[in-house]
Amino acid sequence: MSPILLALVPSQGPATGGSPVLLVGTGLTGTTAVLFGATPALSYTVQFDGAITAVAPPGVGTVPVTVITPSGTSNNLSYTYQEPTPPTILALVPPVGLATGGLPVLIVGHGLSGATVVLFGATPASNFTVLGDGAILAVSPPGSGVVPVTVTTPAGVSNGASYTYL
Repeated sequence: MSPILLALVPSQGPATGGSPVLLVGTGLTGTTAVLFGATPALSYTVQFDGAITAVAPPGVGTVPVTVITPSGTSNNLSYTYQEPTPPTILALVPPVGLATGGLPVLIVGHGLSGATVVLFGATPASNFTVLGDGAILAVSPPGSGVVPVTVTTPAGVSNGASYTYL
């Protein structure tokens, strides 16, 4: 009897792959391949006859996930790859600083991990430290007026949050 897939948990993940996916079903013992579309899983482990943990490969769009055993190929279930979303800045603390720069500014938001550039207008921050996905501590460069602060990650460039030089 061919294996049967009942559920994928989760049924979506990043386009970069690398996320674990639990495949729930029956007849999974002896699995020889787990496919995301035509691409093999980066790795997989048969937990028991009813469960496999697989690591999703990179991909795009929605693809069928199937399991192959000596008894045959399973039905397919859909797995959707999600494009990364650019970072979002929610607040700057403080939102003002001296024209000479050199003051720490806490950037609060989402998707900030992996930041490669922090700009105050067109000027890079003097220094910055990623504190986690939701925060960056940056040192303001010298400047004047009101400038947008942006963060660049591999997923894109954030919205601009206003920073006022005094």
